[in-house]
Amino acid sequence: MALNPARNVVFVTGNAKKLEEVVQILGGKFPYTLISKKIDLPEYQGESDEISIKKCQEAAMQVQGPVIVEDTCLCFNALGGLPGPYIKWFLEKLQPEGLHKMLAGFEDKSAYALCTFAYSTGNPKDPVKLFRGKTPGKIVNPRGPRNFGWDPCFQPDGFDLTYAEMPKEVKNSISHRYKALRELADYFIEKNDSTKKARLDEESN
Repeated sequence: MALNPARNVVFVTGNAKKLEEVVQILGGKFPYTLISKKIDLPEYQGESDEISIKKCQEAAMQVQGPVIVEDTCLCFNALGGLPGPYIKWFLEKLQPEGLHKMLAGFEDKSAYALCTFAYSTGNPKDPVKLFRGKTPGKIVNPRGPRNFGWDPCFQPDGFDLTYAEMPKEVKNSISHRYKALRELADYFIEKNDSTKKARLDEESN
């Protein structure tokens, strides 16, 4: 069966594992179909919200339709929130072991993972909507599989396991991405229900 383009939203990612995780967290009630697409976006600088909005606007212009962009930060409290939105570059150069070593001279190993999903309708006149999720934890000597970014060195509060060591369903029930996606899903489900109600009211008049 052909997909209805009006029911599709482009999720900007070239990472199959990330798409799989997002779809799993959203579950069956999400009223739209996510279509993944890899887009080369400029590396904006600034605060997390500012970066998310700029990336989403640029992606919407390229896609010419509704789009969702994710931005993830890993923030060390001892470093005033760094690496923050630049974690991708720190991880690329240092690997999880290097991230852990960055805090070697600090007693405070606490950190938080922050995920922001930005959504644009594709219409430049509509404001970009942001959905955020935050999970506190600490930076530890890397443990677990090395196939998902900085997961091996982040241990969320209340757990003895790093993200990398956790079963997928456990991580997906407490992660920063989960919390942001719940906000996003609630918004879309509510919006979908409102559209359905308006259509039914129109048909009954």
